[in-house]
Amino acid sequence: MKVLSRMFNDAPEKASRPLSATAGGFVPAAGAGILLLESLSAARARGARIYAEVLAGDVNCGGQRMGGTMSAPNAEGVRRCIRAAVTMAGIRAEEIDAINGHLTATFADPLEVENWSVALGLPPSKMPLIHATKSLIGHALGAAGGIECVAAVLELDQGFVHGSLNCEDLHPALAAYADRIPHATVALPDMKVMAKASFGFGDVNACILFRKFEN
Repeated sequence: MKVLSRMFNDAPEKASRPLSATAGGFVPAAGAGILLLESLSAARARGARIYAEVLAGDVNCGGQRMGGTMSAPNAEGVRRCIRAAVTMAGIRAEEIDAINGHLTATFADPLEVENWSVALGLPPSKMPLIHATKSLIGHALGAAGGIECVAAVLELDQGFVHGSLNCEDLHPALAAYADRIPHATVALPDMKVMAKASFGFGDVNACILFRKFEN
């Protein structure tokens, strides 16, 4: 489907370039990420280390229509998914501190950021920090959502947002969001809520909201 990076074979550490003007496709990755989901009472009863609370989530399918294709999401489906998760969580968009995006280093990255802005009803200057775990590890396809949810929960628990590598040449369509895209790790000790999304092949969308757990 012409979505793999081919321009950096001689410099593989630079190949995964979400949000970059020179992003030319994703780098396949491998791995797994698992979160144990249980009730608060059960976790406390066994003395578990609790990292975060799941506030809400939504899943939908854009149906490869209205601009959606096998490899590109229907913008309206993405926006509905984000809005539904925020509504279910019962929070205001302004309460989201950071977004761990899908952001695959393809042509769809600027569209994804725009979809977040439209869905949340926030101008670029008011957007949460948005970053791409795939810049660090590549795209693990079916495992990507699990791995990136683990990353998001660890960021919440430890109060930081990791930078997006290799986007020093930020895509020109994202110029208005430049201040909201960290290139290096940012300490956010007061961070409370992080959104995580996956917008996958076949126009299938998922968005989940995590809140830092505080006893």
